[in-house]
Amino acid sequence: MKILMVTSEAVPFAKTGGLADAVSALAVSLEKLGHEVAVVMPRYYRIDRSRLELLPGPMAVHLGGQEIWTGVYKSSLPDSSVPVYFIDHEQSFGRDGIYGVPGETDFNDNPVRFSILGQAVFQLCRKLHWFPDIIHAHDWASALAPILLKFNERHGEFAGTASVFTIHNIGYQGVYSKHFFPYTGLAWDNFYSAGFEDWDRMNFLKAGIFSADKLTTVSPTYAREIQMPEYGFRLDGILRFRSGDLTGILNGVDTDIWNPSTDKLIPQTYTAKTISKKAVNKIELQKRMNLAVDESIPVIGIITRLADQKGVSELFGPAYGSAYQICSDMKLQMVVLGSGEAWCENELSSLASRLPNFRTYIGFNESLSHLIEAGSDFFLMPSRYEPCGLNQMYSLLYGTLPIVRRTGGLADTVENYNEQTGTGTGFVMDNLNPSSIYNTVGWAIYAWYNKKEHINAMRLRGMEKKFGWDTSALNYVKVYESALKK
Repeated sequence: MKILMVTSEAVPFAKTGGLADAVSALAVSLEKLGHEVAVVMPRYYRIDRSRLELLPGPMAVHLGGQEIWTGVYKSSLPDSSVPVYFIDHEQSFGRDGIYGVPGETDFNDNPVRFSILGQAVFQLCRKLHWFPDIIHAHDWASALAPILLKFNERHGEFAGTASVFTIHNIGYQGVYSKHFFPYTGLAWDNFYSAGFEDWDRMNFLKAGIFSADKLTTVSPTYAREIQMPEYGFRLDGILRFRSGDLTGILNGVDTDIWNPSTDKLIPQTYTAKTISKKAVNKIELQKRMNLAVDESIPVIGIITRLADQKGVSELFGPAYGSAYQICSDMKLQMVVLGSGEAWCENELSSLASRLPNFRTYIGFNESLSHLIEAGSDFFLMPSRYEPCGLNQMYSLLYGTLPIVRRTGGLADTVENYNEQTGTGTGFVMDNLNPSSIYNTVGWAIYAWYNKKEHINAMRLRGMEKKFGWDTSALNYVKVYESALKK
């Protein structure tokens, strides 16, 4: 099959979250299965033109009633021959930030910017004389591609092309004033027929869900959850309507990067057979974070975006969050790596100044993230919702036991501990509140000190898990085949 990935992010070129990792990894995995895959995305300011190949000739894109001219650059995904095509339009994409910057977190012309991307998909195919069997669009910023395919382009060269639309996080929908609608290139009749209308505004994600041939999201449990009012962010009704076309496929892990036996960012590699060497990483983590060096004390690691979705209010909220009480009452150490909401960053700094067993690093540090995964005994993820989640999978592969809330991909990847049998791969809570976090962490710490044989068996069980992209890619191929039949 010929497969065109349409995305606003892809590693190593532009990234704000897991979307970028997933798109690139899936594209490479599909190529390994023998498919012809390409990626198209914007050329943002920080993507250096000098490292790209310029395709000859400008490319016209029809933006509503006007015609604009773009350039097209080309590169490839690392360790593959998957081409990446960059749509170059300086006025729209030649700025810092993908969707916004700290002072303007959502650029006011985003509907125009990503309408250019959607229109450019079809012009690029014509320019290359390459017409895909599948257009696979990812999240709201790429949603216009399957919409245009259905209402404007499904004729001629694209008559045999089907579309798949993946929801990576339904909390981000691309809702804007309907005055931007003409830029999409669609007739006003399609404002309603394509599903854009959202309380007299336009909703890109809703229209993508309504218009694509097939829908996927990033874990089986999340596919069920987003059809419920609690998790559907007002789109649960349309998702129930399209439930027959919706498939949950768990994201994979890039095991070339996240593998304790080959990880170049940790001081001591190890395998399930040499798991005792994991202790070297724990000691190094304690030293690096200025904690008491003591192998007998359990270390809880946290790597997170400091946002409400991640349960940070219940964990770190001043006067009511559970972290202070956990660190005061229990014999453990806690290490946090993250950035995000200012109040939470300030609270983390405050906790670190008051608690000798709590340390934090505000920001992101790649080597420290690997050291936390390898050096911690437990990894805490009390997410409000989690479409897929990757850190719990990294943790399992590194013999670090996850403590998670039963939601989304966390529910699909972590098996709850059974005290009687010793089975399971982690500790799971159902409710999200400070006492639930406190009690579940307490349960894990009790097992550490009193059920060490269970802890050791769970670690080995987790390290035997297979989370590579091979299985995920095969499941996407099944969805593509189903879309073509439709």
